[in-house]
Amino acid sequence: MYHNPVMLNECLKGLNIKPDGTFVDITFGGGGHSKAILKLLDKRGKLIAFDQDEDAQKNLPADDERFVFIDQNFEFIQNHLAYQNLIPVDGLLADLGVSSHQFDTDERGFSYRFDDAELDMRMDKSNSLSATSLLNNYTEEQLADVFYQYGELHNSRTLAKQIINSRTQKKIETVADLKKALEKSAPKFKDYKFWSQVFQALRIEVNRELEVLKSLLMQSKEVLNTNGRLVIMSYHSLEDRLVKNFINTGNFNGELEKDFYGNIIRPFNPISKKAITPSKDELEKNPRSRSAKLRIAERV
Repeated sequence: MYHNPVMLNECLKGLNIKPDGTFVDITFGGGGHSKAILKLLDKRGKLIAFDQDEDAQKNLPADDERFVFIDQNFEFIQNHLAYQNLIPVDGLLADLGVSSHQFDTDERGFSYRFDDAELDMRMDKSNSLSATSLLNNYTEEQLADVFYQYGELHNSRTLAKQIINSRTQKKIETVADLKKALEKSAPKFKDYKFWSQVFQALRIEVNRELEVLKSLLMQSKEVLNTNGRLVIMSYHSLEDRLVKNFINTGNFNGELEKDFYGNIIRPFNPISKKAITPSKDELEKNPRSRSAKLRIAERV
């Protein structure tokens, strides 16, 4: 079961949809956002959707000439859109969260709730790097970097050492194997936060999530029309920081650049100064939306 689309109305409002416009949903998933966008388009409108997850293709809408599905990662969005002569577009939506379906499907290995699940975590199953291969082949230094940079775990060196010690005894293949390897470091209380950080770190590394996001943001400058909207929903601070910095400054370090005359150089204007968060009503209906942050910008 795919999740209900998070902040659906806020996303649609942010896209500022014109019935005859061209829009992109780069994270199709269960199709909730896409189907809502299609309802607002007339016969001249166009929606392009991306998703590399095979399961997402089960949710495609019935034959609709306005809809184009691209079964690829959005990392090369500019090439794909240019190939189909679909540049420029009027709005680009990205919901960067892992879907409820992926979390609830035990064989995907995204969740620490299923002890018998294999540690896969690949969004694209054709990729060679899985969480299992990472845990059993990365060096101690590489593992420490992954846990520190992507999980923001300050005991990353200890965790890396525990992984190395454990895998010399037995290959780490399942969620239970990983839990056993790191059990000494898991807090007795609020251990869910610890495991969430561990699994987040592995998932980001396996799927190169931050590099792919940076690539998307840089290409958004090239594919969006003047006054086109960039609507990005993220679920953890690492992603949100990149999005916030890019929207505000046009780069990822957050430093403003100015031209010869002192004018700020940036490709986007923020529509909302602060990130938009779910309403109290939505939080009650969909607890998994609690960490969502929505940022909207307009192409200059």
